[in-house]
Amino acid sequence: MSRNLVERDAMENGKPTGPLAGLRVIEIAGIGPGPFCAMMLSDMGAEVIRIDRASAPDQGIDIPVPSNVTNRGRRSVVLDLKSPEGAAALKRLAVRADALIEGFRPGVMERLGLGPDELLAVNPLLVYGRITGWGQEGPLAKAAGHDLNYIALSGMLHAIGPADRPLPPLNLIGDYGGGAMYLAFGIVCALLERQRSGRGQVVDAAMVDGAASLGAALYGLLDAGLWRDRRAGNLLDGGVPWYDSYETSDGRHVAIGPLEPRFYERLLELLGLTDAALRDRSEANWPCLRKAFAEAFRTRTRDEWCALLEGTDVCFAPVLSMAEAPHHPHMAARGSFVQLDGVVQPAPAPRFSRSRPAVQGPPPEPGEHTRSVLEEWGFSAEDISRLDRVSALPDRPVRTPGTGRR
Repeated sequence: MSRNLVERDAMENGKPTGPLAGLRVIEIAGIGPGPFCAMMLSDMGAEVIRIDRASAPDQGIDIPVPSNVTNRGRRSVVLDLKSPEGAAALKRLAVRADALIEGFRPGVMERLGLGPDELLAVNPLLVYGRITGWGQEGPLAKAAGHDLNYIALSGMLHAIGPADRPLPPLNLIGDYGGGAMYLAFGIVCALLERQRSGRGQVVDAAMVDGAASLGAALYGLLDAGLWRDRRAGNLLDGGVPWYDSYETSDGRHVAIGPLEPRFYERLLELLGLTDAALRDRSEANWPCLRKAFAEAFRTRTRDEWCALLEGTDVCFAPVLSMAEAPHHPHMAARGSFVQLDGVVQPAPAPRFSRSRPAVQGPPPEPGEHTRSVLEEWGFSAEDISRLDRVSALPDRPVRTPGTGRR
């Protein structure tokens, strides 16, 4: 984990070095795509202030603070937004912010008196980022849901899995790909537009929209008659035998994807498959090809196949577990993972020729920085004392050095 020292040193000099350094973002604490978007902006150098509740939002699982990786790199302030004093405090913070992120159902922030109209009234330059599953409007806008539901409606879930049923592709397509990344992209776009117009605006990032957008190329293939509207019958969905994963003799798996004819020929050569019938890639021959590949890959261990195929043009990779991936020589050489206070986690991405993204710190305890942030953002001792009486502001937790724990 050699890159760990680089990541920490980048922040120990006191100033972020990423391309978004100097931007101030307020994150209203939530789950899923909101925190991931805030993490991305923080990794790129933005100062992100997380507004936590006194009690953490229900995530369905209890994640220990140091392991809650998507909360890394920002400071936490506890405010009771249901109280007039807490709402007023958020408005004061918004005056100094460039952007705000919230992920409640439509109408919740408006009922708190903290919707776009109210906050843009106090800061016309604010970019107000909203992330939901169904979007801010539409027949389902106010219904509950999760990642799986949103990608189901977009058509993407139907395309993923074996022929007999769709399978949840983790929460990468809805929450993070179609949600958080589109929100981050939207916020940065709005900030760029603000330079020309001198005005802020609202970003409505919906996971149903983002997931559908991620499928743009597939929808194009469908229209052209080059994609079947069913699973496991196409080029990229496990339908073709040369774009799939195969079990090795030690019960592990490897992934191959030689779509191009010259790469496919090289695979046959290195596998020692000389039967001329295997050069017939027509659909009628798929069962024969799949059987030949499966039998071939079961003759060696995964590591033996890596020794033979890795780095060649057969489009090959071992299927690594999450525990294994950080230690692969390629991932280690690129510094694709870092270790922060004992927690191994993905490094900031993407990377730049001059700017230097970095993890700005471990996940905070709720309210860990309430007083220090309020002071920095212009609240007087009397203001903070008044909020303390109303909201019972927490004392700063004591962090045990080197562990990330309190």
